[in-house]
Amino acid sequence: MKKLLIGASSFAIVTTLNVGAYAQVDQVIVTATKRSESTQDIPIAVAALGEQTLEELDVKVFTDYLLELPGVTAGGSGPGQSTIYIRGLASTTPNLTTAGVAGLAPNVALYLDEQPLSQPGRNLDVYAADLARVEVLSGPQGTLFGASSQAGVVRLITNKPKIGVFEAKANFGFSSTKGGEISNKVDAAINIPVNDQLALRAVVYADNQGGYIDNVAGQIDLSESARYRPAGTIRANGVPVSAGRAGFSSTPASNNINFEPANNSGLIEKDFNDTTYAGFRLSALYEVNSDWSVLLGHSQQRLESEGVFFDDPNLGEFEIQRYEDEELEDEYANTNWTVNGRIGALEALYTGAFTKRKTDQRIDYTDYLFVGQYLPYYICDYYTTYSTSPTANLDGTCHAPNLFVASTSDTEVFTQELRFNTPAEKRIRATVGGFYSKLTLKERNDFTYPGSTQIEAGFGGIVGLPDNFAQPTAFATSREPFPTGVVFRNDVKRTDEQLGAFGEATFDLNDQFSITAGARWYDIEVDLEGSANSSFCNFFSQVDEDAFGTNISDIYDGDGVFKFIGTCNDSLRQTYALSGANAPAGAITVGSIADIQATGLSLSQATQVFNSLNAPDKAATDGVILKFTGTWTPNDDMLLYATYSEGFRPGLLNRPGGAPGPNGFTVPFALDTDDVTNYELGWKLNLSENQFQLNGNVFFADIKNMQTTIFDTSITNLFFSANAVDAEIKGIEADFIYAPMSMPGLTVTGAASILDTDIKEILIPTSDIDGVDTLAFAPKFQGNLRARYEWDWKGDLVAHVQPKVSYSAKSFSDIININRAQIDSWFKLDFAVGVSADNWTAEIFANNITDERIELNNNFVFDRERVTLARPRTMGARFSVNY
Repeated sequence: MKKLLIGASSFAIVTTLNVGAYAQVDQVIVTATKRSESTQDIPIAVAALGEQTLEELDVKVFTDYLLELPGVTAGGSGPGQSTIYIRGLASTTPNLTTAGVAGLAPNVALYLDEQPLSQPGRNLDVYAADLARVEVLSGPQGTLFGASSQAGVVRLITNKPKIGVFEAKANFGFSSTKGGEISNKVDAAINIPVNDQLALRAVVYADNQGGYIDNVAGQIDLSESARYRPAGTIRANGVPVSAGRAGFSSTPASNNINFEPANNSGLIEKDFNDTTYAGFRLSALYEVNSDWSVLLGHSQQRLESEGVFFDDPNLGEFEIQRYEDEELEDEYANTNWTVNGRIGALEALYTGAFTKRKTDQRIDYTDYLFVGQYLPYYICDYYTTYSTSPTANLDGTCHAPNLFVASTSDTEVFTQELRFNTPAEKRIRATVGGFYSKLTLKERNDFTYPGSTQIEAGFGGIVGLPDNFAQPTAFATSREPFPTGVVFRNDVKRTDEQLGAFGEATFDLNDQFSITAGARWYDIEVDLEGSANSSFCNFFSQVDEDAFGTNISDIYDGDGVFKFIGTCNDSLRQTYALSGANAPAGAITVGSIADIQATGLSLSQATQVFNSLNAPDKAATDGVILKFTGTWTPNDDMLLYATYSEGFRPGLLNRPGGAPGPNGFTVPFALDTDDVTNYELGWKLNLSENQFQLNGNVFFADIKNMQTTIFDTSITNLFFSANAVDAEIKGIEADFIYAPMSMPGLTVTGAASILDTDIKEILIPTSDIDGVDTLAFAPKFQGNLRARYEWDWKGDLVAHVQPKVSYSAKSFSDIININRAQIDSWFKLDFAVGVSADNWTAEIFANNITDERIELNNNFVFDRERVTLARPRTMGARFSVNY
């Protein structure tokens, strides 16, 4: 297609301002195909927010991208704690229990330049300072981008050093939020040409975002616990409590129990969710000669936040009641390298990166009481939990249920890729390469119940619980006693290792028709080590019983030996070995479930032991995925394409793997991949003498074995993941840009996404998905419309105005009906007005002018609505200068 002055990308438009003239719309060059090409010349649904657009829209953090891109949504609860979804391909809400080492692999790949940085449950929240563009590729991109690109790819492309050019720029911002605190930010970049072969670039930024959520006065006690809630109680989302989830102590009555309240009077604070981003990026480009160059880069960022970013809709707007201090420190350091050159006619690129990330978080866990059947065991006196008669009234004291989790994680990601491109001007052209990555995530969550230090056993004068330790034979980050009050510790190391080989080739049949074929071979292994250890059974003892936890290292070592610890009876905690295995001294050799029952275990216990003896060492998968595209370019102003593409997401290992459930179901040790087959028709049109551009596509995605996270006590009393459903998605995506010659300086852009998702079949025996007919985070409609008008003003100055509206229909937060809550529709109106000169721009703005309640997520995992909200009405000023 022609290189036009009017260019667009799916969902987002890039405009550039020529000072002293009017705004013109330029084409966007992207690397979505791992070549540098215009968005209008590639048969892919790609959105690109270019550098100028990022500045015009003031896009800086993850939530900013989210609100600008129809078809892109996210589940999560605040900065650094979100998972991206594209085209409504989502099943579940990430949360503390089901993220991190236990989390599903992301199905949208997040890239920083050439480096994949996707992580379970915690996408890296990279601050968008000095970015060249943000690229969003919708639909399966597995042939070029691998396992986590099942639904699409988000790429953050930084500005690179420029040889022979000095540049310096700085941006300043100040804003005030209705009912919230003042925010301010600054970022600066400098490009230094050292000589005619070497250039350096440095970026630094700091963004202090004031809070807007209030922690208000409240108190709560354990009478609201799930243990005392009878069957038939209607949850806030309209789903009744089933007989299988009735509180263990909902009968007999609990009227003789003394329930001590938790009171948050010492934590009351307005606008308590402050956030700070601070960091820098350094890069160096060395041009060895006309064919070869070396790029080195290093970046570091520190994200700090306090409080939470959700409210309780049963209180006032932007109000919540929290009973423990909450804070997050999230740091990462990334070092990357790229060697680019030519070998004969081939373009060669080798790139690698090493990323280290550390998070320390303290989370109020008090909401767990609403679903925690066993919580009273740990913070109530013995006779409140157990009685000698089923009709007796229970008595004793249940201590205050203020709970918290101290969570730490250390992540290391090492990636390498080598690829080659044949000449782009040839009739047959290809991209081929190989990829390797290894992610190691060490995560420790200490579930702390302060009331556990006060409980009375009712005999022997025992108060509180003895010291608790890690499982002696499991991986552990610490062998010291658990801190006071810690009754559970999940201490787990997860390793994801991926190897791939890929290629795409395009053949021009003639000047109008071409075909593209692509394939990727992959081999992925996911491994778990560690333990989920508890204080269960310690109530009766002065020592740590090491009972009723999970020794993950023991299950997933593949040696055919397993120690059963699921009982408080010391004599039944025995080690078993399969016939033919290398049995340790004292192990009981068995060959069947009956052999295990003969040692004194129940059928259910024996079944789980037998399953665990046969557990795999890793969750391993390999295979090949394909892509085919036909392109028709009938003239220079039109491109039409049809695509068949496949995507997949790797499986993972389950902590409660092997647990027997109803109807012959067993909790899987290892999940299978979930697979997407995508059929897509797209168009890219330039009309009315290049005044109007319309891009779009229609697609159908068939999803098999979709992974989700389940908590069904009829199966097991722990969260687990499974290939739960088959589903399908139908959709239409479109964007346009209009730059009328009759009104120079005006540019109007718009974009929309329409989705229809449907669950076709439930694959596991659970009632938790019955009656659910749509996927999660899949609004039926999303759209935005933006106009920008620029005109000469007072000599060399150029003035501009920019109104923008965005809308999202309602969606839902989960496919599990007891966790499913509605995310309400929202409308957002923004406005900016400013003036520019040769080297500076000043602007005042107002975002969310109508002060809408913009819901991004509604987490109902703990039976209470916790609605994550975008910032209310915010007004401020921005100033930028460049040389």
